[in-house]
Formats: sequence, structure tokens, C-alpha cells
Amino acid sequence: MMRSLFSGVSGLQNHQTRMDVIGNNIANINTTGFKRNRVGFQDILYQQLQGAARPTEDLGGVNPKEVGLGMSIASIDTLHIQGSLQATNNPTDLAIVGNGFFILDDSGTQLFTRAGAFSVDSGGLMVNPANGMKVQGWMAREIDGTSVLDVSSPIQQITIPVGGKDPAKATTMVQFACNLDKRIPELPENPTGAQIRDATWSTTIDIFDSFGDKHILQVQFTRVPGTANSWNAAVTVDPQNATPTNTTIGFGAEAPAAGGPTAFVVNFSNNGTLLSAEDGAGNVSGGTGRVQMNAAFDVQTAAPNEDGTPVRQEFVLNLGMVGGFVNSLTQYSESSSSKAVEQDGRTMGYLENFKIDQSGVITGIYSNGTTRTIGQVAMASFPNQGGLEKAGDNTFRVSNNSGLANIGPSGIAGKGKIIAGTLEMSNVDMADQFVDMIVTQRGFQANSKTIQTADQLLQELLTLKR
Repeated sequence: MMRSLFSGVSGLQNHQTRMDVIGNNIANINTTGFKRNRVGFQDILYQQLQGAARPTEDLGGVNPKEVGLGMSIASIDTLHIQGSLQATNNPTDLAIVGNGFFILDDSGTQLFTRAGAFSVDSGGLMVNPANGMKVQGWMAREIDGTSVLDVSSPIQQITIPVGGKDPAKATTMVQFACNLDKRIPELPENPTGAQIRDATWSTTIDIFDSFGDKHILQVQFTRVPGTANSWNAAVTVDPQNATPTNTTIGFGAEAPAAGGPTAFVVNFSNNGTLLSAEDGAGNVSGGTGRVQMNAAFDVQTAAPNEDGTPVRQEFVLNLGMVGGFVNSLTQYSESSSSKAVEQDGRTMGYLENFKIDQSGVITGIYSNGTTRTIGQVAMASFPNQGGLEKAGDNTFRVSNNSGLANIGPSGIAGKGKIIAGTLEMSNVDMADQFVDMIVTQRGFQANSKTIQTADQLLQELLTLKR
């Protein structure tokens, strides 16, 4: 009878623990990124009243006689099942679809979370606004004017410099892809009676000096008289200025100094693709590869050099590939098109906005129209994510049975993808928890009946003497 009392007590205690876990699950049904727990029971020690006996020639075998001493909690598992997603349209809200955790720095301690309700603090740090923990990842580095991410380097805190500057950059390359109409127009007769059989077309694009000042690059194409596939191209920077900018152009390591050639000839094949170019000094481009002309002009808005000469800025006119038609000058029987498709200069700009893609890469959007990679959010995965310890504040910490964190970008080594503007909700199923609550309540009641019945039996024993 005493055994039944203690068995009932163990049942009451452990069903109460199970009820505590259920209550915690239900309490966190709307907690972002929460992962529900599940309690498993097991029986414990047995008192053996009689051991087992093997069969003999005369008798069969005898099974052991054992009385159980109650039950205990086998495990309290964390179920890392994907929660549903809720759109918030907040760019710093992040959700993970698949395995993995965000990494947070709590005063030097590394913690992990599925709750991606982040924000940017007054210092530009990407943090969890509820507790100030810093989101970890990689910051981009500037190499030759290009933002580069090195995800093999140690992770660090992510800073998004809202309002930060993007420096001005001088134009070093202009890409042309316009079409010059192959058809020779029949124009009215001139006073001499001869027909004028030529054409002119110009294209313009904004370019920038090293201070971020804007200049207008104009290239005026005029058909070479008496030819069908050759055009003169006159290059001018800021043609509207009263003071000439002394634009020069030519092949070679650098453009000619002021006073040099200001035009070149571009030749096309009979099928309309780029064939060659010839500068004012008679230098002809090669028969294959890319055709590029070097250009330079006086930057009149800049202070002159120490010797009194104006500051010269150089850039490259990229005419395209010989025989090519994509992003190249062409001559087809279509209307001439004014298209200088690309230049790499810019004015100074300020960071106005940013976005985060599925790889966790943070791209800044600047007021000068440029975009720049700022950093990347890191993710961690574990050999046994069920072995992580809950650390409160929607976070987990590494335990002896979780394994070490495998830190890297999303989408690699089994890590899920990141969805910006979205949060992962709790994976608690209310119907499942209510059913589990009923089962737990019945188990608690049954164990309490065991104690009551054992108590009645003991009471009967005490009354035998009377």
C-alpha cells in the first residue's frame, strides 16, 4: 500500500509538470518565433517479488513478478517545427523558412533565436529592440570602389548607417549602344542642284567629375560623305558652356592633351555590326575584341593645378565588341536611337533606405540613385537543434548535446532562407494543447484517486484493532 501511495505521488507531481509545460505553451501562443515543448513520461524502478525461471523437463518457464514504483519525466522536448509566417512590411522584420537561427550578441555571449523582430537603434546598430541584443553578421568592405562581403571572416555586429554618405565618383567609363540608321535619306536639292545624301545623329548622357558635379557628354554622329558604313563622331563635354572644355579623344594609354583630336571615325560591316574605329591621329582599333576610345576634358568647376593649367578628367568611351550587337554601336535599317546605356560616375548621396534579400544581404539605396551592399545577416545551424537550452527572451544557447554552431550565410549547409518584412509566429497548436490538457487533467485525477484509495485501505488497517 505504501508503494501505491508513492506511485500516485509521482504521478501527481509529473502530471503537474506536464500541465506547467502546457500552460507555458498556451501562454506563448502569440510569441514570435516560440517553439513549443512536449513532455514524455517513463516508468521507473521496479521491485522484483520473484525472478524469472527457465523451463524444465517437468515444468514450463515462469515469468518474473515485479511491482512498479511509479513514473518519471523522460524528456521535455523542444519541437523545432516551422511556424506560420505573418507579413509585417517592416524591412527589419526577418523570418526563417527552414532550419537555422539568427545570432545575437548579449554583452559578449552568443545566443540564437528564431524571432526576427529587429530594428535599427540610434547608433545604426541592428538590434532586438526588446532587449538590445545585437544582430550578428558580416559588414561589406570597400575594395577598389566595390563593396565586397567576406563570409569566411568572423561575424560582427551589423551597422546600417541611415543617412550615411555615398561619396561622389568620377566617370571612368561610358557605354554606348545606339543604332545609326543605315538608310541614306533623300533630301531636297541644295542651291547647286546636287542632292544632299548624308545624316546626322547625336546622343547625350550625364557624366560626373570627381567632385560629383554633373557634365553633359555629347557625341554627334555624321555619316562620312560618299560612304555607306562610316560615321564621323564628334565628342564634346558641356557643349552649352561659353568656355570650351577642350574635349579630346584618341587611342592609347591616355587621351591626347588639350588641343588634340576631338573626333573619331567608326566603321560598320555590311551586316550592321561594329567593325573598327579610327582616331584623329590615324590609329585604327584591332579587328577583334572591344573597341574603346580614351577621352579627356577640362573640369572648369575645379580649381586649376599649381601650374595654372585646368584639371583634366579622363574616361573611356566603350563602343562595344567587334561583330557584336548587344551593348554595341550598330548600323541597321531602323531609326537612329539615342542610347548611352551606362556610365559609372555619380554625385554624392545619402542612404535613404535599405532592403534585405533571401540571402540576408543588406543593400543600401542612396539618394544619388546608387545601391551598395552594406552587410549580410548570419545564420547558425546545429547537428542537434533539439539539444539547445532555452535562455529566455526568445533565445537559445549552446549545450553539451546541441553540437557547435555552424555559422554561415542562409541557404548553405542546410540553412533556410530569410524572408524580410515577415515574422515567424509561434508553432503552438491550440487544439492540440487543449486535448493534451484534458488528457493531463484525467491523468492527474486518476493518480489522486490512487492516493485516496490507498489511504482508505490504510484506514481500514487502523480500524482492525477496534
